[in-house]
Amino acid sequence: MFKSLKRSAKGAGVPHEKATAGMATVQMPVPEHVIIPMSMHIGAPAEPVVKKGDTVMVGTLIGKAGGFVSANVYSSVSGVVQDVAPMRMVHGPMTTAIAIKSDGKQTVDPACVPPAVTDKDSLMKAVQDCGLVGLGGAGFPTHVKLAAKTIDTLLINAAECEPYLSTDTREMLECSDTILSGIETVMKYCEIPNCIIGIERNKPECIDLMCSLVRNMKGVSVKPLPMRYPQGAEKTLVETCTGREVPQVGPQGKPGLPADCGCVIMNVTSISTLGKFLKTGIPLTTKRLTVEGDAIVKPQNIEVPIGTLYRDVIAACGGIKPDVELGKIIFGGPMMGGAAPSADYPVLKQNNGLLLFSKKMAVLPEAQPCIRCGRCISACPMGLEPVVIAEQFNNKDFDGLKARCIDLCVACGSCTYVCPAKRPVSQTMALAKAWYLGEVRKGGK
Repeated sequence: MFKSLKRSAKGAGVPHEKATAGMATVQMPVPEHVIIPMSMHIGAPAEPVVKKGDTVMVGTLIGKAGGFVSANVYSSVSGVVQDVAPMRMVHGPMTTAIAIKSDGKQTVDPACVPPAVTDKDSLMKAVQDCGLVGLGGAGFPTHVKLAAKTIDTLLINAAECEPYLSTDTREMLECSDTILSGIETVMKYCEIPNCIIGIERNKPECIDLMCSLVRNMKGVSVKPLPMRYPQGAEKTLVETCTGREVPQVGPQGKPGLPADCGCVIMNVTSISTLGKFLKTGIPLTTKRLTVEGDAIVKPQNIEVPIGTLYRDVIAACGGIKPDVELGKIIFGGPMMGGAAPSADYPVLKQNNGLLLFSKKMAVLPEAQPCIRCGRCISACPMGLEPVVIAEQFNNKDFDGLKARCIDLCVACGSCTYVCPAKRPVSQTMALAKAWYLGEVRKGGK
């Protein structure tokens, strides 16, 4: 079924909506309280190590990684633990969360000191102590990525191909020193000879800046990327930057990974966060968000403590316009983000946007019958066939979905975007993938 394909030519020509790209990051006032979930990463949730009534500071460990594929969680404010209790995450699953009442002082824990990194083992420990995960949205624990062997290329994902979002743009313009120090450290101690920084061509100021800064760095280069979504998808990024193709199936029979062709990918804000931790010893406790949309009074890039409720972020950005009826809250970007049922959810490590749209903007077009045009197939960067997969899912055809490799869907949303009938193609793909993987987990297939 699969043909050789050029993923960089796939996807969708989404509009260049980057109105906040030129807006410097502002610091949010300290919120009165935060709610910090123990599951802000792929893998096992962290295990709470504090209890109600405990005093914490910025950088105090409150959740210890629950396994190798997990990540530490730290307090983002100084104050007192109000509760440790179950909560439902914005995307549905239950987890444990720690509520903290802030004292407004933002006192940093004395235990936050720069780590001593002398070899790969000490670097891996530093990455774990930082609580670092993929900050571009996936939330994969970074130390697990860096544990891969036979890597010859470090790819820095600075594509930021989602409309509206400009947090990575601001990271490059405001924190280039820690980006470079993070790259140098990873290349040195993981013994990776090459690094490519991939940036979409719609960010010329970032390309010019990074090109000038890496000119004398051995093995480091900048790759301008085509302006076609999803350039930041890992398999697309690997192909565009290196000419290599990530295998559809890896050595253990699972979907192939960039490591299978000698690459490891880090988001540009992730590598910068590592650089900051090596310099200050303060772990991952804040997140820059792009707050945008036609319903918000002051669109801006704003740095907030992790665990801040959406409603407090909205208030810090001037609130909802008085003459606008709020129609939808999206966490993340409009292509791969999710819709929040209310503003009572906390900002997570991997959140990079909060989009507020009016009811007028949020109205979904009425879906029409599929006309079998095949545009969803042409757009899919993974070479999948959504129109066929939809039929197989409706028939609960496990073998058909397996043959069509539904587990390779990356939920980029390109299929829905290009559909002239306005059908919920990517939503159907997500349901099909979830059903298929559920059958796999039952162990009988």
